Amino acid sequence: MRVRDLAVGGFLAALLASSGPVWAQSAAQNPAPSLSEILEQSPAADWRPLDPDNTLYLELPRGRVIIELAPTHAPNHTENIRALARAHYFDGASIVRSQDNYVVQWGRDEGDATPMGGGRPALPAEFDRPRRGVAVTRLRDPDSYAREVGFSDGFPVASDGRRVWMAHCYAMLGAGRGDTADSGSGAELYVVIGQAPRHLDRNVTLVGRVVQGMELLSVLPRGAGPLGFYETPAERTTIRSVRLASAFPAAQRVNLEALRTDSDTFRTVIENRRTRREQWFLQSTGRINVCNVPLPVRVRG
Repeated sequence: MRVRDLAVGGFLAALLASSGPVWAQSAAQNPAPSLSEILEQSPAADWRPLDPDNTLYLELPRGRVIIELAPTHAPNHTENIRALARAHYFDGASIVRSQDNYVVQWGRDEGDATPMGGGRPALPAEFDRPRRGVAVTRLRDPDSYAREVGFSDGFPVASDGRRVWMAHCYAMLGAGRGDTADSGSGAELYVVIGQAPRHLDRNVTLVGRVVQGMELLSVLPRGAGPLGFYETPAERTTIRSVRLASAFPAAQRVNLEALRTDSDTFRTVIENRRTRREQWFLQSTGRINVCNVPLPVRVRG
């Protein structure tokens, strides 16, 4: 078996209802399309360009991490992070924490007097919002943490029927806080690098997700201190800069587009990953977790 075979993406747009040897024979005769083939065949209308005013370029010594902010879910935190980026608040700040199977966190030390520009030091929490009027592409699969789960505006979400909130999936970006709900602002941020810590849902304001460059964060050396904090300044990674994409001329931006989570192509992707009936799989689970559905992003052609 080739290693490449183990990394093949999800495969199936038109579901096969049979199982066992009959299914295996059918799958061998009619190979399911790969995820990349599904995306290649998708209409242009099923994709949306990332808004430069809601896209951050986090520049690290080893490369660039690109983040999409979520203004419909956390408008006040998003605006505050924009203000901090415009003020160059994060330039020279550090990655201070890398906790195995959990998060990478960055910010400035307590008491740091770096000007925040128009940014505010603390904001009311934006853990959730009313469910009414929020369009959600729902999963039919059960969830351990919420009555319903799905996707809205490009982000994984969960709901109890009355309120809706973003879910702590891999690559999601959160605003660190202290013990009180209104002690966060976006001046301290973290990214999920491990198995989805869904117990944090509705306890922290999520503000976006990493859409490119996760490998630069997930491979950082783990901190030896409590909760993965680095114990010496030398262990930290210095942030060169954080800028909004809109601060760059159009020719210097990375023109990314995301698959619309309300599109037919995205619904096909969900079923594709739920069934996993490609030839390598011997058993199809027929279920999927909200944090296991890919959220495709690509460079615009």
